[in-house]
Amino acid sequence: MNYSANFHGDIVKKSILLCGYSFHLQRGVRGNKNSALPSYLFRLQTEGTCTVWLEGEEIEVEPGDLIMLKPGSSYELRIGGSGPKIASGDFYLFCQGAWIDEWWGRSEKPVKIRIELNETVLSLWRQIIKENRRLDEENVEMSEYLLRALCLSLDRAVEDTRTSGHRLYTALRMKQFIEEHAQSPFKIEDVARHVRLSVSRASHFFKESYRKTIMQYALEVRLSGAVERMKHTSMTLEQIADSCGFGSYTYFHRVFKKRYGASPTSFRKQERRLR
Repeated sequence: MNYSANFHGDIVKKSILLCGYSFHLQRGVRGNKNSALPSYLFRLQTEGTCTVWLEGEEIEVEPGDLIMLKPGSSYELRIGGSGPKIASGDFYLFCQGAWIDEWWGRSEKPVKIRIELNETVLSLWRQIIKENRRLDEENVEMSEYLLRALCLSLDRAVEDTRTSGHRLYTALRMKQFIEEHAQSPFKIEDVARHVRLSVSRASHFFKESYRKTIMQYALEVRLSGAVERMKHTSMTLEQIADSCGFGSYTYFHRVFKKRYGASPTSFRKQERRLR
């Protein structure tokens, strides 16, 4: 059983049991709907789609969908539907502990809710992953505080979603459509049609809401997906370029170097040296 010292030197169970990022390109099943979860589970879909069995119901999951389950819940993840393209990326975290129990009881938690994929939540999740990779060098106190910060940030993201007005909701739907379709060819007309706006109105509305154009944001999503794959998978750079919707490795190389100041090859080598 995994134990560590808490903030005051006592011996306690570690709160974070498992944390990571996964990207799937093949059909498969994770979890077992006939078995009860032994801990809390948080899962945030960031790319592609999948199907999840939650509490006796099969639910389609898309980018921005946050799943929050308590111990004893039933859960099963299925990758790959009837379509020819299979792609699903997510951050996941299994945790336990007295503070999590207390935090969970403060308010009603949604089993599934669509939130904005904001950088605060993603950065905290990435930092927890990084700390847990340190194994014997892990700073348990830092991991505990990061977990608490993530939980509170998820609370805020959920509340923002629940209280957002129609204008924010429309902008969020456009943003989530781009996130869901960034890895495939799409047109501004597709985004506009999704929220029932004209092309000119949709373009102006999105830039006014997020200070960037629809295609600029699509490029950011593609680059972000590429970075996650480069850090956490063994896919080749050519596979990454194709799966992220760049069309060609040449184009991927050019826009990646412009954004990060290094070629994809150099960037990946540097990341591996830092692990």
